[in-house]
Amino acid sequence: MSTQALTGLRDYLTGTLSASDMNWLAAELTKFTKKDEFPLKRYTKEEINAMLDEAEADIAAGREYDHEDVMREWDEELARMEQEEREYAEAV
Repeated sequence: MSTQALTGLRDYLTGTLSASDMNWLAAELTKFTKKDEFPLKRYTKEEINAMLDEAEADIAAGREYDHEDVMREWDEELARMEQEEREYAEAV
């Protein structure tokens, strides 16, 4: 993920989460950086092929979102939030 995307995610989260929620999230993310606690799972070739088949079926059935869809939805959500903030500021 790019630094710009990460910065946007950070700014979004710090703008929406409370301090206690941010502390909880930081502690949860820190757990994932400790490799001993989360060893990598080994998969067989058959398991990997089954996961790929399932993913391809999901894509074919329209149950997956690509990166552009996710970013478009995120932009729309941010635009809605900014509009709500402007409307609130005008009302106050």
